[in-house]
Amino acid sequence: MSLTEQINEAIKVAMKAKDQGSLRGLRAIKSALLLAQTEKAGVEIDQVKEVQILQKLAKQRRDSMDIYQAQNRADLLAIEQEELKLIEQFLPAQMSELEITEKLKQLLQQENAKGPADLGRIMPLAIKAFQGEADNKTISVLLKDLLNKQA
Repeated sequence: MSLTEQINEAIKVAMKAKDQGSLRGLRAIKSALLLAQTEKAGVEIDQVKEVQILQKLAKQRRDSMDIYQAQNRADLLAIEQEELKLIEQFLPAQMSELEITEKLKQLLQQENAKGPADLGRIMPLAIKAFQGEADNKTISVLLKDLLNKQA
């Protein structure tokens, strides 16, 4: 079952249960997926693109949460947390920082990286290696740390 079909089924369940919070989040996901499909003239989007869309939505929610927390807006913060939790249900399982670090060490050894100057060369490779399994911000922080230790 494709992600779009899963979202449609979840929308039906949320409508029957009159769960407005879930319905709002699911409609946001469906809207983003439909927008991506229309950009490609109705062509079905692949699973990698679906994961990228979900990651983008999750990042938007996290950024909004940071802003709302700084502004002491608990009401809006709760809405964003609820939507983020819903989006994360459809994302692949995220790797732990320990797993990310180990995989980055292997990548650094494979690419013969020597220090912080190699960040620009290694980061795109790391993003591709962790496609959908880790947040790019986390990858960046851990990669910088590892490269600084090598210097």
